Amino acid sequence: MPWWLEVLIKSAILLFVVVTSFAYAMLVERKVLGWMQLRPGPNRVGPWGLMQPAADAAKLMLKEDLTPKTADPLIYKLAPFISLLTAFSVYAVIPFGASSTGATWAIGNVNAGILLILAIASIGVYGISLGGWASGSKYPLLGSVRSTAQMISYELAMALSFVGVLILAGTTSLDGIVNAQLRWWFVVPQFFGFLIYVITAVAETNRAPFDLVEAETELVAGFHTEYSGLRFGLFFIAEYVNMLTVSCIAALLFFGGWNAPFGLTMVPGVVWFILKVCCFMFFYIWLRATLPRLRYDRLMAFGWKVLLPVAVLNLIVTAIVVAYHG
Repeated sequence: MPWWLEVLIKSAILLFVVVTSFAYAMLVERKVLGWMQLRPGPNRVGPWGLMQPAADAAKLMLKEDLTPKTADPLIYKLAPFISLLTAFSVYAVIPFGASSTGATWAIGNVNAGILLILAIASIGVYGISLGGWASGSKYPLLGSVRSTAQMISYELAMALSFVGVLILAGTTSLDGIVNAQLRWWFVVPQFFGFLIYVITAVAETNRAPFDLVEAETELVAGFHTEYSGLRFGLFFIAEYVNMLTVSCIAALLFFGGWNAPFGLTMVPGVVWFILKVCCFMFFYIWLRATLPRLRYDRLMAFGWKVLLPVAVLNLIVTAIVVAYHG
């Protein structure tokens, strides 16, 4: 089979899996929020509400797609696709498991996989920023400015939380990092790095309690206020796909990826990987149902004055310990 055909088939399968996962992650979130808030959640469309994602997709595609007169028409229409493209591109290098021969289940096995993910993810903010700016309205513009400032402040701490893991693993390859956790998961020696990553990942994906870029009490709906129909849906898809992405990264870097806990190797590694990702997604939903939104100045102060110094300290201590024992 030609290499390009193999990549095309893998990409099509992965795209189907990620899109399906997004759709039912949204349904699960609404169900879990209903359970936590003592209400039924979606239960009308299909048995147990299982067809709700299809109904939502049909509604978004059939709704009128409006473009404000003051908007920059080209950038306004391109911005949602930029967010969506960067959200899906990351999955080209994420491994989901390994075969008995040691080959990883990924479209591309890149030596600097984690660095490539950081590079691609940092481009995603352009979709939000350009969408808010091109809308030609003050509330979307304020939301896009908030998103840019939030990304800059929290991505620094996130990158530093990765470096401690890279020092311990001795590689930037994602499958190499997973293989380095055969003895113990890196959440043990890098517990503070893991806490920093979890907090910054919530801020990076603009999820509650860090959803300041779309705070309805202040900005109507933030950067996507002027969007409707399918283009609004594309921003929505990108947000949930990014949630899945940061959950995958957390499982790979801190919880052994597809390595089985307690020697339970009778279950396939990909099943363990999916279970770990599902646990992080549940944690996301739990946060949204529990914590109120932070004030924007407190969010920024927490990023610069607390997370960044702690991330630097964690990196220094990790480097000293590894150098001493090495």
